[in-house]
Amino acid sequence: MPSPKPLLQIRPARPHDAALALAFIRELAEYEKLSHEVVATERDIQTALFGEKPVAECLIAEVGGVAVGFALFFHNFSTFEGKPGLYLEDLYIKPEYRGRGYGRNLLAHLARLAKSRGCARFEWAVLDWNAPAIRFYESLGAKIMQQWKINRLTGEDLSRLAEESSAQ
Repeated sequence: MPSPKPLLQIRPARPHDAALALAFIRELAEYEKLSHEVVATERDIQTALFGEKPVAECLIAEVGGVAVGFALFFHNFSTFEGKPGLYLEDLYIKPEYRGRGYGRNLLAHLARLAKSRGCARFEWAVLDWNAPAIRFYESLGAKIMQQWKINRLTGEDLSRLAEESSAQ
């Protein structure tokens, strides 16, 4: 008789998981062809997740005690709903563990968490070229919000706007 397949365990990240979370972030960035943009350090992740004022949360997915993926998320706020939302920044499953339902399980776990926290919505972004992910998300019932365009200020542009005088 074959041994039973190990079950997926999802747990909140602990302080010693900062290096693991950063490793997953780097693997995700490599997959997305964005490795050159990862400047975060283990200390940055440690502070963001477990510092005096945490700004994000992280879940670790494990199978048989082996970390196979993660989800990093935070709360935002819907002014139209007057309620918090849950925003998934990163979802990653190691390639050799894909296709087993682990990503779906992480998303379902986050959906339950969002509901239990009174969130009006659960959102995330996907790169427009990532057709497998888009198909997967649509199969869950996710709607791709074509009418919304993400805006971002970083680096010098962010600094320039921040330094503008408030007296015009």
